[in-house]
Amino acid sequence: MPEIDVTEMTVAQAQAGMAEGRFTCEALTQAFLARIDALNPRYNALIFRNPDALADARAIDRRRAAGEALGPLAGIPVVIKDPMDMVGFPTTGGWSALYSAKGGIDLMPATDSPVVARMRAAGTIMLGKTNVPVLSASGTHANDSWAGPTLNAAAPDLAPGASSAGTATAVAASMAILGLAEETGGSIQNPASAQGLVGIKPTHALVPNTGVLPLSSQRDVVGPIARCVRDAALCLDVLAGFTAADPKTVAAVGNVPAGGYAAGLALGALRGTRLGLYGQGWRDAAMSEETATLYARAQSELAASGAALVDDPFAGTGFAGVALSRPLGSRFDYRGLESVPFDLQNYLQRLGPNAAVKNFAEFAAATAAQNAFGPTGPLRYLVGNPAFEACMARPDLPPDLSDFAAAREAYLRIFNATMDAQGLDALAFPQMLAASPPLYGDAYINAATVSEINVAGLPGVVVPAGYYANGAPFCLILIGRKWSEARLLALAYDYEQATRHRQAPAVSA
Repeated sequence: MPEIDVTEMTVAQAQAGMAEGRFTCEALTQAFLARIDALNPRYNALIFRNPDALADARAIDRRRAAGEALGPLAGIPVVIKDPMDMVGFPTTGGWSALYSAKGGIDLMPATDSPVVARMRAAGTIMLGKTNVPVLSASGTHANDSWAGPTLNAAAPDLAPGASSAGTATAVAASMAILGLAEETGGSIQNPASAQGLVGIKPTHALVPNTGVLPLSSQRDVVGPIARCVRDAALCLDVLAGFTAADPKTVAAVGNVPAGGYAAGLALGALRGTRLGLYGQGWRDAAMSEETATLYARAQSELAASGAALVDDPFAGTGFAGVALSRPLGSRFDYRGLESVPFDLQNYLQRLGPNAAVKNFAEFAAATAAQNAFGPTGPLRYLVGNPAFEACMARPDLPPDLSDFAAAREAYLRIFNATMDAQGLDALAFPQMLAASPPLYGDAYINAATVSEINVAGLPGVVVPAGYYANGAPFCLILIGRKWSEARLLALAYDYEQATRHRQAPAVSA
């Protein structure tokens, strides 16, 4: 077989190459593994390699040769974020306390998480698991993992964008075609934006998150990161929908398009739409001068595609006032994370009868030396919250999430009323209000939509929209009503095809 150039390869290109006999799935997988060998020592995106990847690829080749009808992701090389349970691998959460090779314990799942099981059933070739900061607690950097820092493939001196940075870096550097990411407070949005990628933050409960090391069962969502909208939509087709393993996904019944998300992508989707623009009514925070310039250009592009733009539609609605008052300049609203002991208890009980720890008390005892909730622990900001303290005392009981529920209700009430009153199809915001901060340091990613859509449970689609002068990507995020992913993806696809802003990063070993 000739050498395969996997740089910026799409699902369609990979499938065409295999269908036409230009390369096998095994050869394609070998090409991606070779790229991982070359680039991962520098970028540190993957922490575990799947030893069965080539065997899985050969199985796809046999099925294809036998004439079996294969799905659109069969044979596609992908990566999985570390906190998602995958049989044969420890779920470490980036924390040395949860990895025996670093002196901790191993959380070895007896079964795949539903999202991993769905990727396996779709025939994807899972190349390995990706790096995360400790307990996915960072919304900006990825420097404190037991495996060391992950670099930004698009701008190695800048922050890679939160806990799904390993997945984003693997996809941005073409070490995989697709990756699974997870978000509690920006960890799909931020890394996609920081690395010039497409990311789907789905409506809460559209995609199961059972079997994923939790921060908040009422906020955590799993979604795809890809280099183009169509690939992300194809992945969402696999991930979305009800499973009895995650009862809250019953809410998705009737809210998944019958033909799938990718089937709805078409040119012209922006024509005749009304899009709301970022303003102080959404959040009392200004854009940097360069962001404002890039955003103005993006608005011109949207208008050229036929969209009508509505300035600051949330002005006077009280939306910005729902946000929690936060110290130290951080924009992270932690409401909903009060339940983490209860959520961990449920997660641990799912690991199986042979798990190293089976409940929160055993987990706390096994990790006491590093204490995630201690004065220097990654989740120390929760200490002192009465609802959190009550949950710590009795993690076996459902926690008090009344503050979180009230905030979600307030956000949704104002959001839906504003969309109705202004006749909006979606919002089109800059995902970041300033360029990504440095790789090291205390500066946060200044995102426009974290934590508003996390608390509200709303969907968002990140799409590349240019670059800052320092090389940092600039991205838009399209936000809509609950269950509006199909519409958002159609708008993002139309914008992507009209502008073609994404450029392959100049990666090097």
